[in-house]
Amino acid sequence: KGGVGKSTVAVNLAVWLALDGARVGMIDADIYGPSIPLMMGISDRPKVVDQKLVPLTAHGVKVMSIGFLVDPMQAVIWRGPMVSGALKQFMSDVSWGELDYLIFDLPPGTGDIHLTLVQSIPLSGSVIVTTPQDIALADVRKAFKMFEKVNVPILGIIENMSYYVCPDCGHREDIFATGGGERASAELGTSYLGGIPIYTPIRVGGDTGKPIVVLEPGSEQAKHIRQIARSMAAQLSIRQFVGTPEIEISV
Repeated sequence: KGGVGKSTVAVNLAVWLALDGARVGMIDADIYGPSIPLMMGISDRPKVVDQKLVPLTAHGVKVMSIGFLVDPMQAVIWRGPMVSGALKQFMSDVSWGELDYLIFDLPPGTGDIHLTLVQSIPLSGSVIVTTPQDIALADVRKAFKMFEKVNVPILGIIENMSYYVCPDCGHREDIFATGGGERASAELGTSYLGGIPIYTPIRVGGDTGKPIVVLEPGSEQAKHIRQIARSMAAQLSIRQFVGTPEIEISV
């Protein structure tokens, strides 16, 4: 669902994996509303070498976004085929080099971009990000069923904005209810990867291009993200031995 912090989570997971020594690439697949350039602190334009775009690098992560190629003050008004074409180009016409992980930050919903992605390359897994309240969990179920239908492994659910702890008195407030991510994981039969508490520096880092795992690596929130990334990486390693399934889609 829009507004649950998918991009924030994706950026921090990608950056932590890179800090941990992995070779990481990231594609901003939210063509209509790219936010990764701002969150990663990138304002340059990619160069073209040997007829391929060279991804820009920040915090050790190679990044490609439509936000690098269009005027940030102009809306992207494209029909579905153009959006799908742009995403395919980011996969095939970018000089990624050798990567351990290629992370896609997807837009909300279950539309053209999602179908283009699963039809274009075999995916090792998907991660669903939610907030605890019921209105967000309704979309979690839809996303889960979509990935299940197209035979993409679901690594688990991350609950963002799980709760808020007052920095002065230590009081915990469950602003968006509590336990929704864990309940959804149990209901859908998937892993609960963990929760990330609300923390003002996460918002500040997103606005200034400094993810929380870089801005405050010792914070409780950064620790939660590291634990989630380790769990995700462990699942992917296991799936490497099992093999990635063939994807067949009938539309």
